[in-house]
Amino acid sequence: MKNRVLFILLFICLVWISLAYAHPPQDILISYDPATKMLSAVIVHNTSNPLNHYIRQVDVALNGKEIIQQKISKQDNNESQQVAYFIPDAKFGDRLSVEGYCSISGKLEKEITVE
Repeated sequence: MKNRVLFILLFICLVWISLAYAHPPQDILISYDPATKMLSAVIVHNTSNPLNHYIRQVDVALNGKEIIQQKISKQDNNESQQVAYFIPDAKFGDRLSVEGYCSISGKLEKEITVE
């Protein structure tokens, strides 16, 4: 019984420690160029190991409807993940949103209006 309690406490501590290092993206910087119809985003996500702790997925929505879902296997660098997409249907006044998902825990969504 004593060993079981120790094992459970150790397991809880390990889970808590691993979650302490996990965090959602800190920011998403989005721009859209109506001339080229290109959406660019920099997902700010500081990590010491971009092979294991990274932005694993990016979703793009136009006026609330998901139009792109990209799976990513590792982050570009220790500070951020950059993405760019051709969005031919976006027009003046439309809302474009980008959502980034951390491989360990958390997500962040930001939105811009096409001008």
